[in-house]
Amino acid sequence: MNEKKYILLKNVNKKLAGRLVLRDINLELACGQIYAFTGRNGSGKTMLLRMISGLIFPDTGSVEVFGQDISGKQVFPESLGLMIENVGLWDHLTGLENLMLLARIKNIIDENGARRALERVGLDPDDTRKYKAFSLGMKQKLAFAQAFMEQPQLLILDEPTNSMDEEAVDIFRAIIREEKMRGATILISTHQKEDVQGLVDVYYHMKDGSCTLQEEDSTDEES
Repeated sequence: MNEKKYILLKNVNKKLAGRLVLRDINLELACGQIYAFTGRNGSGKTMLLRMISGLIFPDTGSVEVFGQDISGKQVFPESLGLMIENVGLWDHLTGLENLMLLARIKNIIDENGARRALERVGLDPDDTRKYKAFSLGMKQKLAFAQAFMEQPQLLILDEPTNSMDEEAVDIFRAIIREEKMRGATILISTHQKEDVQGLVDVYYHMKDGSCTLQEEDSTDEES
């Protein structure tokens, strides 16, 4: 495992479709902490997480994840669990079948690990319903399960509590605490700040592609 225990973005700028979506981002995020990125829709939250995930790359500047330079095309963090935008799961498979298909890519966990991930989010591993029949809340739970099931070093979650009811949010909060105790570094984007209140070590606020440190008790309006 790489000894450099931080995520470092230096002078990162990114333009998409002629619009500057990330503007002069400079961040140093320590290992083992929970970070939340808040802000209005279109403020750059998702783009920042996509950048740290290696899904997009900077026009200028650099991105380093635990000592690994991911600034180039098609370079991803070595140990990453990702829940971002629409997770591409398979309509014709059950929840367990979906997780097992993903698990075969790296062969880090077996069926017992996949079952445990489903149980942790409150889904039944033996449910025979196909993904296409899942409610929005169930789909969100399954997307969350696939993100953490292999115990990644870095867990990136984009609006993870969307479509979750109160009970599911409580389960989410418990799992996030457990993942932090395990040693994971967790990045969360959210406009539902109350869902992560008390979990987060450091808040950042996004506006017009820029990122600024924010006090935890800030009451800046979001949408």
